[in-house]
Amino acid sequence: MSKIQIQNTSNPTIIKFVLPDFITKGENFEFKNIDETANSPLARELFYLPFVKTVYISNNFIAIEKFSIVEWDDVKETVADQIDLFLAKGKKILIESKKEIKKQPITIYAESTPNPSVIKFVANKLLTKKHVEYKNIDEATSSPLAKELFKQSFVKEVFIDENYISISKFDAYDWNEFINPTRGFIKEFLENGNLAVEEALLNDVKALEAEADKHFDSLDEKSQRIVNILEENVKPAVQADGGNIAFQKYDQETNTVHVVLQGACSGCPSSTFTLKNGIEGMLRHMLNDEAIIVEAYNG
Repeated sequence: MSKIQIQNTSNPTIIKFVLPDFITKGENFEFKNIDETANSPLARELFYLPFVKTVYISNNFIAIEKFSIVEWDDVKETVADQIDLFLAKGKKILIESKKEIKKQPITIYAESTPNPSVIKFVANKLLTKKHVEYKNIDEATSSPLAKELFKQSFVKEVFIDENYISISKFDAYDWNEFINPTRGFIKEFLENGNLAVEEALLNDVKALEAEADKHFDSLDEKSQRIVNILEENVKPAVQADGGNIAFQKYDQETNTVHVVLQGACSGCPSSTFTLKNGIEGMLRHMLNDEAIIVEAYNG
């Protein structure tokens, strides 16, 4: 009987094949084609399957993204058997490179935010194409970095977007004690080739963008104008402070705009109040509607 467990992911094109033992030493590998598989005999063999698009190897699993020419239900058992057979022959999944892997120099700097409980750690590289928010370690399945951060007792919540990580602490702790160690930890974690976010375990980014466009097209004209104002005039400033704002809905009957605050903006009464008033003023001016109201909720 196969020891490999087959697990679906939130992305229907990707399936995980989970092994009973760890494969890597905290490293993550991504292979987009057969030419990239010099240090992975297993990935090379998998690319001989015509439907394999990308192979990910991390921790104790192999995740495979497929092309649309097949359905996973038709081939996943075959793939599991092939991996089983490969291992039964004593072949290595990964071959350690003889060359010393040079660390990629990464700069991390810390910024204060309007929320005294939150510090923003900014990197000189892209960390994710889609913002993610984790309230606890159980939610951090798609982020190796967040998972490690939650092992620190002071970490309450983690928000990652583009090139920064916003970390919210519990009130009992003082940021002065943890800023430098946290900055150093994030720098070393990323320099060692670890991922901030495993986007393979998130919903497909292009699919999400298409869904967002479809949702936008379904909105009434005023809602679309509100979304554009938030995206172009509010979101950049909010992101600069380590947070994010998401349009939820516009209620025509009450003339109320509902938005969700995330990251540094979430859980901070002063931020919520300031943003609510600032967004209200901007929308009233740009929409020429002095009666419009904004309700802001914490994400």
